[in-house]
Amino acid sequence: MSLTRTVLREQIRELLLERIIKGELRPGDRIVELQIAQELGTSQAPVREALRELHALGFVEHEPYRGTRVRRVTEEELAEIYPVRAALEELAAQEAARRLGGNVEGLEEEFEAMREAADRESLHDLAVHDTAFHRRIVEAAGNRVLLDTWKTLRVEARVVVTALKTDVDLHELVELHRPLLEAIREGAPEKAGAALRQHFETLRTMMKRGESA
Repeated sequence: MSLTRTVLREQIRELLLERIIKGELRPGDRIVELQIAQELGTSQAPVREALRELHALGFVEHEPYRGTRVRRVTEEELAEIYPVRAALEELAAQEAARRLGGNVEGLEEEFEAMREAADRESLHDLAVHDTAFHRRIVEAAGNRVLLDTWKTLRVEARVVVTALKTDVDLHELVELHRPLLEAIREGAPEKAGAALRQHFETLRTMMKRGESA
């Protein structure tokens, strides 16, 4: 597999993140720079840079004399991330409801794709379309700073981590999006914002329920 030099670090980072999302790399698994470099036909430098970025994002950890491992994300971290994401997306949902004019075809496509993924019990595919659903809302807000900030949260991976850690019902997770979709379709900003808040409050309840199961 050859990768273009100009975006080598980014491609390696995204490749490793995808493997974490798919469960090919699980918490505690070692990531060896040399092995990745040999697999991709590149030097160790861009691999090291990619791992440094994943470390900054909280997905891997470096241990002296033990190398780099996939990091176990704690409940406390998830509890800190979700209020930030909810605040960003509440604003985005309100703006999307104003700007889309009821045109929610893209959101409907992602919602249906989530349902199909849940039917297949494919956590990875559900996470991809869940993320795409929320990304469409954030993009529809028309605020570049909001979008860039949202991207730093690496939402797709957080969705997977949450579902894996809490063993939530995938169909229940999908249905959380329905009130939000309806509010944006109606072009009701306040209703969309409230639906978004309820979305995350219910998700947090599901997380706690799953942890205690």
